Amino acid sequence: MFGNSRALLLDTGATADAAQFPLRATVDSIMTGWLAAHPTPGYGLLVAHTHGHGDHIAGDGQFADRPDTEVVGAGVAAVRAFFGFDDDGVPVRVDLGVRALEAIHTPGHQDAAITLFDPWTGWLLTGDTVCRGRLYVEDMTAFTASLDRMVALARARRVSSVLGSHIEMTARRGRDYPAGTLFQPDEPPLQMSVDQLAEVCAAAHAVASRPGAHVFDHFIIFNGPCRAAFRRQRMRRLANRMRGR
Repeated sequence: MFGNSRALLLDTGATADAAQFPLRATVDSIMTGWLAAHPTPGYGLLVAHTHGHGDHIAGDGQFADRPDTEVVGAGVAAVRAFFGFDDDGVPVRVDLGVRALEAIHTPGHQDAAITLFDPWTGWLLTGDTVCRGRLYVEDMTAFTASLDRMVALARARRVSSVLGSHIEMTARRGRDYPAGTLFQPDEPPLQMSVDQLAEVCAAAHAVASRPGAHVFDHFIIFNGPCRAAFRRQRMRRLANRMRGR
């Protein structure tokens, strides 16, 4: 996302090796094209993350020596310090130059998780906390509180789409692809509505006291270790690999 003084790259992916995954080169190419049309000396790049899991931060090292670049640390202390989060849940501004986003701290899936709202597009960027997939909950109390804040923000703003980081569901209601699936021809679109975000919130509150995997139309909430559900996932993954998927 481009502002007048800097751009934001949100998440750097699951692969550290630049030869396999040339993220830095791709970003540099995109920014070079944008700056050709919008010359701005000293134009910066901010690299931040929806949360600190490895499949969202592995490419950070590609930007370590990039000029005019700030990489936000993946740990909760670094995230809170950079954004200035406190315990009241009030959104904070992330200024890109004229274009200003709003960020809230939304732990529960992972303690450094954030949610960003971009007024220019109307996108609410929710990472792995809310997506069309398996919602893994580390801390249910924090998770439900974060969802309450996300719904409140979405209701107070003009949100066009709720955009998570993964699509793991099929187009069939309540049916997901096995973890690790590489070919998903029957997946729904990435975007979700504010009403669907509210459904996630209501569902999380409903199952908060019940550990286990809880299946809903557009998502599955994994509350706690869910050992039996993970065993089923491993068996489905094995069967999928045997079919070459």
